[in-house]
Amino acid sequence: MYDISYYKAKDHQEVIDFMQANPFVTICGVDFNGFPVATQIPILINQVNSKLIISGHLMRKQDHTKSFEINNNVLVIFSAPSAFVSASWYTVKGIASTWNYQSVHAVGKMEMKGQDHLYTLLSELTAHFEKDPNAPTQVKNLDPTYLQENMKAIISFEIEVTDLKHVFKLSQNRDDASHENIKNELSNGTSACKHIAAAMKR
Repeated sequence: MYDISYYKAKDHQEVIDFMQANPFVTICGVDFNGFPVATQIPILINQVNSKLIISGHLMRKQDHTKSFEINNNVLVIFSAPSAFVSASWYTVKGIASTWNYQSVHAVGKMEMKGQDHLYTLLSELTAHFEKDPNAPTQVKNLDPTYLQENMKAIISFEIEVTDLKHVFKLSQNRDDASHENIKNELSNGTSACKHIAAAMKR
């Protein structure tokens, strides 16, 4: 990770809030041959006492699932839209252009869980994203036979985070005039650019 002191959040809660706002993550590991494996899934984050727990589920019989069963060390990457920043927007010339982005890396060990945990997770995951508690897509409203058949194909997990790093690269190293120029230019760009401009304003 690009670990520079001035590209950091002001407090730890900002990092947690970013993770909560970007729950579709990339989970990375290493297989038995030492090759990298990765998959993208939605997750839930819970703070239990002082512990940060990431929960989700994986499809069985996939390369990443088999790998995590052998080597449970895991890296979870949280990211959001990013944007190119042109050096032409700086007050000081002769400097290279760059890229603004936000990313969080959570490291821990994946623990595979049983069917009871899977059912609870699916209920909580669906309730979190399906805002209507009475929606037919809520787990409690699904056909039990359909649910049980589909649960056979997936396995749930928990990751206790042991290390948490982040980089919020938002032009903090630029002078005030350049910072303002960058925000204004990005505010007139794509949706990703506008996302970064809003993050810079915050």
